[in-house]
Amino acid sequence: ILFLHILQVSLKHLERITSFGPRTVGSPENEITTVNYLLDQIEQIRTESQTGPHSISVDVQRPTGSFSIDFLGGFTSYYDRVTNIAVKLEPKTTAQHFMLANCHFDSVANSLGASDDAVSCSVMLEVLHSLANLSTPLKHGIIFLFNGAEENILQASHGFITQHPWAQQVRAFVNLEAAGVGGKEVVFQTGPENPWLVQAYVRAAVHPFASVVGQEVFQSGVIPSDTDFRIYRDFGKIPGIDLAFIENGFIYHTKYDTPERIHTDSIQRAGDNILSVLKHLVMSDELADSSAYRHGNMVFFDLLGVTVVAYPARVGTIINYMAAVATVIYLGKKSMLTSGRYMRDLACAACVAVLSWFVTLLTVLIVALLVTLAGRSMFWYTHFYAAVCLYGSAAVGKILLIHTLARNLYYGGVSGVDLSERFFDVSLLLWCCVLLFLTQRGLCSAYVPMMMVVFPLASKLLLTKHFRARGASLQYCVLYLTGLAVPYVHIMFLIWVVFEIFTPILGRSGTEIPPDVVLASLVTLATIILSSYFMHFIYLSCSTRRILAGLGSVFVLMFVLVCCGLFFPYSADPSSPRPKRIFVQHSTRVLHALDGTVERSDSGLWINSLDYSGMQHITPHIPQINDSIRTRCSEQLPYCGFPWFLPVKFLVKKSWYLPAPEVSPEAPLQFRLLSRQDTEWGTVKMSFEAKGPSHMSLYLRPHAGASLMGWSFGDGMPRFDLSGEYFVFYSHGLDAPAWSFWFEIQVSLTHAPPDEGLISLAVSSHYFFGPDRRSEPLEALLKRFPAWAFPSSWVSTYHMYRY
Repeated sequence: ILFLHILQVSLKHLERITSFGPRTVGSPENEITTVNYLLDQIEQIRTESQTGPHSISVDVQRPTGSFSIDFLGGFTSYYDRVTNIAVKLEPKTTAQHFMLANCHFDSVANSLGASDDAVSCSVMLEVLHSLANLSTPLKHGIIFLFNGAEENILQASHGFITQHPWAQQVRAFVNLEAAGVGGKEVVFQTGPENPWLVQAYVRAAVHPFASVVGQEVFQSGVIPSDTDFRIYRDFGKIPGIDLAFIENGFIYHTKYDTPERIHTDSIQRAGDNILSVLKHLVMSDELADSSAYRHGNMVFFDLLGVTVVAYPARVGTIINYMAAVATVIYLGKKSMLTSGRYMRDLACAACVAVLSWFVTLLTVLIVALLVTLAGRSMFWYTHFYAAVCLYGSAAVGKILLIHTLARNLYYGGVSGVDLSERFFDVSLLLWCCVLLFLTQRGLCSAYVPMMMVVFPLASKLLLTKHFRARGASLQYCVLYLTGLAVPYVHIMFLIWVVFEIFTPILGRSGTEIPPDVVLASLVTLATIILSSYFMHFIYLSCSTRRILAGLGSVFVLMFVLVCCGLFFPYSADPSSPRPKRIFVQHSTRVLHALDGTVERSDSGLWINSLDYSGMQHITPHIPQINDSIRTRCSEQLPYCGFPWFLPVKFLVKKSWYLPAPEVSPEAPLQFRLLSRQDTEWGTVKMSFEAKGPSHMSLYLRPHAGASLMGWSFGDGMPRFDLSGEYFVFYSHGLDAPAWSFWFEIQVSLTHAPPDEGLISLAVSSHYFFGPDRRSEPLEALLKRFPAWAFPSSWVSTYHMYRY
């Protein structure tokens, strides 16, 4: 009944919050309307629970601060009066130790942000309500942080953990996020090095779903995303758990992220898990002194969403080495029985297997390149089965062909039974090598190759006599496959998760990475992994001609259909949209000379495609957007001379610029040099003031012979020099003063700067809300985009100065 209540009321909160529209930082929807709604709901909870054993304190924080982060290649962030709503729930006898539960109520521009992250804040409100009304007092306290500036690259969480007085009492945290719309929320980051948190989640979660593989993939930087987890870990030095919805990432950060697309069972599971886990943690002894339990990482993985297996990484290391030793003993025993000949045969067979994988990968990549050159990139975006049929049939067919040729041409005099034994041992040996490599690197994901060693080896040892007596009988095949079931089912589940996450990401990974090459590589890798122990059967089969013919037919048919353009990448189907993501900015650029005069100015509609296909599918609908208006990076101007919102020019190098009338926002940028002075230590210090919209970006490009030595951001040391440029991201909430900053430039004595001055500085202004967000040319262009396109649009300006 309690969980059902959480579901019903969370839905009400979700509908209400998203009804306010997009909630970008600085907008009235984010800073006033949503804040007032949350405060009203919290006050109702506080009033209702006054007679209980708990007290509730509320604090609205408006922090100002700055930090540097290596996300997207690295940049510096500055925020001014962004909003946090912190709610402290504790026993009336007070508490010394607190859990932190974090969500964010802001959204990106042009999106309602239902899953990212309004649903988490809605669930958190009701979890607060449920815990506040418990009849038994909690052992420790909880701080519920509703932060209003996460989409601005984690600014509000930084303001809380580095400046709020309550932050000193936080011992651990749970962060609620989204990388998709609905589905199960997965634990994809934990720690660092606090295994008790994983154990608490495993014990308490009603519907556990977790993967250490996801954690290590995410933390490798392969996925171009980050969460508040990083801020609490790196700046707060506290351990935590990161949970996120991952399904249907195709509509993440789009207009389709609406409440009705989030299934009620997703909200139900999230409410069940968050309430149970928080309640367990605040009643635990570990929270009082979490540092005492900081002893290594945890291996944790999900078994088909039913339960989570978790054990300390040091135990995993012992298990891994035991599995490797067992493999060595098994192979060594065979080698001793054949006076070393076995090891030579095994090495040759391993070379055949590795060669088959290399040739297969090369072949499939060639197919992917041909598809890309034919202009059919991303044909699988709406029809994923087409990629499996094309690249999967090519991969399986190539592996099968090479082993068939090896059996017929190289192993002509060797019996099929001996060859099947040999190639089973090859698979075992190669998985053992992967196991040792990952274990040596300290990766908890080594449990995957461990399973691929232990289960097949145990099955083979149990079935050896049976196999020698009856050969490849149906009974043997069934028993053999049964022994492989546990690792193979788990790996197939992991493969599904990988494709669930990466396929949508390839639709927003920029214009420089050919997505078909990435997807073809993933399909090939999955094929190689799944085929490893099935090489055993190739050498037992009488003939593979029919299978090869079938695979070849599927491949040829799919290749022809793909090249003919049968599979269109995008879809406007309301039940399952697959939108093409585009950024459109109506922008005016003004370039100033060294003496302050306007050197050049122009205006236009600056268009960026967030995927590799560029404008090839848009041009038939809007002929003016074609390659004749493609732009190139102006290397002599800061950040190519365009108003980049984030430092992603290395991902999105192709853009289009359609001339348009000048923009005239009601609140134009006001920028001026306040002072310039030569310091006694030989540097030039310049101070500036900027007044503009809630989102601005500052680009600094020192000229030859000059270098940036210090500034007023972060710790005072300029960081993340990206090819000679620095990127500073700025945002502010309501009633923020003018943005004041300074920097110091060191002039080289041996290399005097040229006549154009010491530094080029550019400021871009981004109008995400209010009347300044739109213009007539922008609205006219947006109406011409097809239904399957999602153009995220706003007005911007770019002003460049030289000093």
